[in-house]
Amino acid sequence: MGTSTMGTYIKDAAHGEEHIFRSQYPAVPIPNSTLPDFVLRGAELYADKVAFVDSVSGRSYTYAEVVRDTRRFARALRSLGLRKGRVVIVVLPNVADYGIVALGIMAAGAVFSGANPTMHASEIKKQVEAADAKLIVTDGPNYEKVKSFGLPVIVLGGEQIDTATNWDDLLKAGDRASISTVEEDVDHNDLCALPFSSGTTGISKGVMLTHRNLVANLCSTLFSVPPEMVGHVTILGLIPFFHIYGITGICCASLKNKGKVVVMNRFDLRSFLNALITHEVNFAPIVPPIILSLVKDTIVDEFDLSKLKLSAIMTAAAPLAPEILSAFENKFPGVQVQEAYGLTEHSCITLTHGDPRKDHGIAKKNSVGFVLPNLEIKFIDPEDGRSLPKNTPGELCVRSQCVMRGYYKNEEETSRTIDKDGWLHTGDIGYIDDDGDVFIVDRIKELIKYKGFQVAPAELEAILLTHSSVDDAAVVPLPDEEAGEIPAACVVLNPGAEESEDDIIAYVASNVAGYKRVRAVQFVDSIPKSPSGKILRRLLRDKMMQHMQMKIKTRAAILL
Repeated sequence: MGTSTMGTYIKDAAHGEEHIFRSQYPAVPIPNSTLPDFVLRGAELYADKVAFVDSVSGRSYTYAEVVRDTRRFARALRSLGLRKGRVVIVVLPNVADYGIVALGIMAAGAVFSGANPTMHASEIKKQVEAADAKLIVTDGPNYEKVKSFGLPVIVLGGEQIDTATNWDDLLKAGDRASISTVEEDVDHNDLCALPFSSGTTGISKGVMLTHRNLVANLCSTLFSVPPEMVGHVTILGLIPFFHIYGITGICCASLKNKGKVVVMNRFDLRSFLNALITHEVNFAPIVPPIILSLVKDTIVDEFDLSKLKLSAIMTAAAPLAPEILSAFENKFPGVQVQEAYGLTEHSCITLTHGDPRKDHGIAKKNSVGFVLPNLEIKFIDPEDGRSLPKNTPGELCVRSQCVMRGYYKNEEETSRTIDKDGWLHTGDIGYIDDDGDVFIVDRIKELIKYKGFQVAPAELEAILLTHSSVDDAAVVPLPDEEAGEIPAACVVLNPGAEESEDDIIAYVASNVAGYKRVRAVQFVDSIPKSPSGKILRRLLRDKMMQHMQMKIKTRAAILL
């Protein structure tokens, strides 16, 4: 038997007590529905309301047009002979049509796989081959990258390309297609998305997600949205839609709640602030580097911030340094900062904000929030797999109907990530406190092992960012004969800053325990980051090792 109090569940397991934590909020029902049907249900009541609008051109789609074109595209794909379960790679920046493209693919029973349009052609080709894709959807500027892959290509925009199918022409063909010849039953347990994730090991893998996975996740994440907000929220669509958070957490969540998505295809601080003000954006999911710009860049001073209608921002991709959070709240006092935690293999797991009128309060600062309804989580000792009690850091594991089916054609990695009891092992170290708020400490693979001590890069980065001359920073491990690994920092200084590397090392040393001290500093022009805002640590580490070797050679040459 088990006991359940305040969202905690403890049962006797073969190796002792099992500490399992559940949401403090009641379970929410999950309909047996495909994702397109689920998010577009009730759209006829909002037929003339804008669903997607381009932040610059103003080009837009109403709900009636989204429903119409999703159906047209699905029928056109069927008429082309695209069969259920086939993968379609979408190589597009954020455009107003993106949601229609993704939902049309899913409604046809096919599988949507978004690719980063900034990738090199060879990288896109790897994804196309790994996914066994049968079709590509792109635009004119990206056509050159994909034209040699030997697959049929659909091109968005007015451009007519002889060797590709034009989007508008295809939709017209969809109108002419006979329904009886192209309809095929799509089940909620069928695959609908194959995003590519580095997972917990760093090698990109296709993540198999079903309609059920994504519908279940939307039911959990949107459980707290009050009815009066439906049809009244304008959300910024800047996070890339090829990312699972972009397509599900922004596009699909907004469609479900009949909101409006203001679509931006790249970040530029002036354009960003213009979009927020002009389109009266209420909610902006953004990544920590953008929050850093809003806090530190003088361009912000050119704008009348009193014109903002922004009520909240959300950050999800990387930990937000506490000092940056405080500085943001001082500069934008009316804007609530929400954090979320999730991963491609599961989508969202925790949220920091609910509806207080339903007793869904706000989680503590610097936590990633409370466990969502329908989910179970536990924290295990990475060494022996024992589940741990509250306030004890361990690897976060999650179990729910949102857990991916597995990695495509990679049973070994799947079994390493999802255990026999259905627990997804996230590779993140965290803990849950007495109030049910979850804190993420760091990634297992990013922890630096200094003389047996574990050092979290995120903690040192947060300290570096408190220095008035530091614009950005990243901490990586460097191999060391004596210590095993040492913490090393890449630092971007403000223009005009005069600090030396030793000054920065001394600053960190004055704020941390001895074993956490940064042992090497390299000044750089920028910190390389993924589109979702995560620091590309491996790239930095390799560059820093080259830099250190060059310094050693230079010193040796001087001594000779």
